[in-house]
Amino acid sequence: MKVKDRPLLGTIIKPKLGLKTKDHAKVAYDAWAGGCDIVKDDENLSSQKFNVFEERVARTLEKANKAEEETGEKKAYLVNVTAETKEMIKRAQIVEDLGGRFVMVDVVTEGFGALQTLREADFKLAIHAHRAMHAAFTRNKRHGISMMVLADLARLIGVDTLHIGTVVGKLEGSLEEVSEIEEEIEKQKVKETKNRLMQDWKNIKPVMAVSSGGLHPGHVPYLMKHLGKDLIIQMGGGIHGHPSGSMAGAMAARQAIEAAMQNISLKRYAKDHLELRGALEKFTKK
Repeated sequence: MKVKDRPLLGTIIKPKLGLKTKDHAKVAYDAWAGGCDIVKDDENLSSQKFNVFEERVARTLEKANKAEEETGEKKAYLVNVTAETKEMIKRAQIVEDLGGRFVMVDVVTEGFGALQTLREADFKLAIHAHRAMHAAFTRNKRHGISMMVLADLARLIGVDTLHIGTVVGKLEGSLEEVSEIEEEIEKQKVKETKNRLMQDWKNIKPVMAVSSGGLHPGHVPYLMKHLGKDLIIQMGGGIHGHPSGSMAGAMAARQAIEAAMQNISLKRYAKDHLELRGALEKFTKK
């Protein structure tokens, strides 16, 4: 993506289901044009009669290319290829054939064996790992397994990005837990804590952390303060729910990142940035 000095900004197409192909592509374009680096399918979106997989990929990638030409920035489309294993491989091939560089997999529902099959296939595709359904066995402290274990498995298999939680927003997970998961997947060496053992990952590649779930521009300074800049900040309704639409929502989110990078309060930055002001008025408590 050639972005080194700030978090990447991503969004999820909303509504998650029900859009026709041309409308799906239009929402993606608006987000990219407004400043998003990444647009991804929702974890529930597969292939529908009015939004068939191959056509959706082709038309949305066309919009990504258009946004790149207009903005001069790299734009990524994370295509949900989650399906029965053979169908997943078929869909990944379609993405690559159409010029895509990224796929997304619901790793819990897909299964780690199938995920490894995709990773070891001969594709030049980055894999975004969505953790949908993990809470069925990670949330209750008295049974199941922790999100830390899922993160370890994802890194061992070789995904490129992984949802880790938000601390704020709507998802479960304390600051301590989310921060330690981020360290676990991004660093080569991690120290032992009460939640994990010491680990030296040696030549196993790091995974970029994704913070997503109930976020809006008002959360950006907190996220960057506690999770740093090597992060993908991903907003769904926090972008598309902007009073002036998806493009303005993406602009507001980028403005929030710009403010945090300059250590300027959002309230102050919003005085000269209409889109951010609209987002704060909509999403933050008065």
